[in-house]
Amino acid sequence: LKGRGRLDGRADGLTKVVVEGAGGAATHHARHVIIATGSEPTPLPGVDFVPGKVVDSTGALSLPAVPRHLVVVGAGIIGLELGSVWRRLGAEVTVIEFLDRITPGMDSDLATAFQRVLTKQGMSFRLGQKVTAARAGKDGVELTVEPSAGGAGETVKGDVVLVAIGRRPYTQGLGLETVGIKTDKRGFVANHHFRAGQDGLWVIGDVTHGPMLAHKAEEDAVAAVELIAGKAGHVDYNLVPSVVYTAPEVAWVGKTEDELKAAGVAYKTGKFPFTANSRAKINHETDGFAKVLADAATDRILGVHIMGPQAGELIGEACIAMAFSGASEDIARTCHPHPTRSEAVRQAAMGVEGWTMQA
Repeated sequence: LKGRGRLDGRADGLTKVVVEGAGGAATHHARHVIIATGSEPTPLPGVDFVPGKVVDSTGALSLPAVPRHLVVVGAGIIGLELGSVWRRLGAEVTVIEFLDRITPGMDSDLATAFQRVLTKQGMSFRLGQKVTAARAGKDGVELTVEPSAGGAGETVKGDVVLVAIGRRPYTQGLGLETVGIKTDKRGFVANHHFRAGQDGLWVIGDVTHGPMLAHKAEEDAVAAVELIAGKAGHVDYNLVPSVVYTAPEVAWVGKTEDELKAAGVAYKTGKFPFTANSRAKINHETDGFAKVLADAATDRILGVHIMGPQAGELIGEACIAMAFSGASEDIARTCHPHPTRSEAVRQAAMGVEGWTMQA
């Protein structure tokens, strides 16, 4: 059905769905409704979007020309991905981040190395800074920036400003209140095994809690439909990988060292640099490393973190190993083809017990 849909109450176990399309409004009734409306860019208070000048992630994909100076507000995944694209196309790129580090949620060891690589590529970072106002004119945009902890403000000028401080659930105007569904203050719909309140109402993806990732939403969808069909549906969110599609890529799954330290978990670490990986050296793609974190007592893999060529492809091996409760030794003793980038993951797994072979 093509159009804009909204919920319009329930009766006799059915949910009314009104779809407004080109031919007018039509009403449908369904025993099951899955809310899967996704998310939208989060606006920054005090900074209004101006087409071609102050843009969100969608606007940053359709700029008519390479900006001389692009200012990115937010050092999360989306801001760094788009910032690195425009940097490679020739723009000067400045990233302003409220926190004192980039990519919150990423292993801090990985984040430090990642920032170093992006800096080497020509991106500049202003951490611990917040944007409080923006003024767009014909010559560009002036931002008022001040320390996050407080202090005197200053002006930063750019041709284009990309606001990339995150995404928020798209839940406005859906008629959720007509079926008794409430959102939290951030707009998320809570779920219990994908159920949203009354029987027959389900929620998946960015509109509910968990990583705001397309592949997570797909797993949610499969699980919800399986439950509707009377089967077992489940998603292990600890095994949902994250990928930053920059060059080099960054990918990870499971726990970070920061999380393990905070939880008091005893763990061992194996780490292997791409500078020692034959395929990476042949292709002149040696930035980064692979890191495996394993339980100190059981050797069960707790997390894998990779920065390097095709990291998004390499992380799948870790996901499978962890899904089977694999140990670092399981990867370390599995033959990998040579020369390939995947050997870096194996060598990092070997490093957990100190028997890395390549150098």
